[in-house]
Amino acid sequence: MSPHAHITGWGMAVPERIMTNNEIAQMVDTNDEWIVSMTGIRERRIANKDETTASLATAAALKALQVANLSPSSVDLIIVSTSTPEYIFPATACLVQDSIGAKHAGAFDVMAACSGFIFALNIAANAVRTGATRTVLVIGAETLSRLVNWQDRSTCILFGDGAGAFVVQASEDPGGFLSGVIRSDGSGGDLLSVPAGGSANPTSLHTIHDGLHYIQMNGREVFRFATRVMSQATQEAVEKANLTMNDIKLVIPHQANLRIIEAAARGLGISMDRCFVNIDRYGNTSTASIPIATVEAYQKGLISPGDRIAFVGFGAGLTWGSAVVEWSGPLPGIRKLRPYSYRWYARIRSFILRLLRKIDAWIWDRQNH
Repeated sequence: MSPHAHITGWGMAVPERIMTNNEIAQMVDTNDEWIVSMTGIRERRIANKDETTASLATAAALKALQVANLSPSSVDLIIVSTSTPEYIFPATACLVQDSIGAKHAGAFDVMAACSGFIFALNIAANAVRTGATRTVLVIGAETLSRLVNWQDRSTCILFGDGAGAFVVQASEDPGGFLSGVIRSDGSGGDLLSVPAGGSANPTSLHTIHDGLHYIQMNGREVFRFATRVMSQATQEAVEKANLTMNDIKLVIPHQANLRIIEAAARGLGISMDRCFVNIDRYGNTSTASIPIATVEAYQKGLISPGDRIAFVGFGAGLTWGSAVVEWSGPLPGIRKLRPYSYRWYARIRSFILRLLRKIDAWIWDRQNH
């Protein structure tokens, strides 16, 4: 019998700094009332100079491992979904792997914009269900404030920074990940993008002067797309799991815009009290929004073992996706290790490995010159 893929750990990390709508109103022609009415956002978290996508991802990952009662050495695979990677390469997931000391884990990044966490969760669940791996860390992490033009009212009001993580584990017990849907339509790729910095428009004085490294968005078309696919994708995943919306305890949507979430609820024929919303305090954290919202929903007592939960998101690409899970929580196990104790271990291990590589390079140079 194939194993089932259960979500057994969850964690989130957000910067301490809060930026309110009134602060944004001092930079661009807007005000708190307008932002709230158009988006539902009241404030968002902004990373300081010492906080990066990798550092937020690492913090969320360690919290998720602590909930799952697992050590980093138990992790087989790390998938980081992000639109704001630490570097073009190496993968941010590799930096997280080194930072937490997950010495047995493979690691790679997924780039599917705000839908990325759904895509990564599907990949992780299928890897577990096929028996290819047993324990996967799935992380959504963003520092979108570094891609925002703070003079562009249409985008700077929307985005915030943060990270969320799930541990996905194999179990013989039924439940866990029940179904997933991932879709894309590249013909709409120009509707939401960062035009420069890749091979099509390498960084140059021209691209910097023209602000092509900032988020560019056709808000009207993205809104129209999102209101159509959110309810469709959710319904598709629910039907794929042989369920109906009456079986779904809670829908956790991507936190992009309150009006989009309300439209999705109407399309699904459910009340807003069955949709979890925290966009008012975090803004759009892109691929991090669903795991952050899941952590908060659990903390508020809205999720219990046995509940069926639907996740749904959309993003640049254009991409969209959904998943249905039966919540289980941490699996019974014998591991009693605290991941936080691994921080110093991971740092020492990383230092030793780097030192050994330098010694090896020195010996090679001496032998070959």
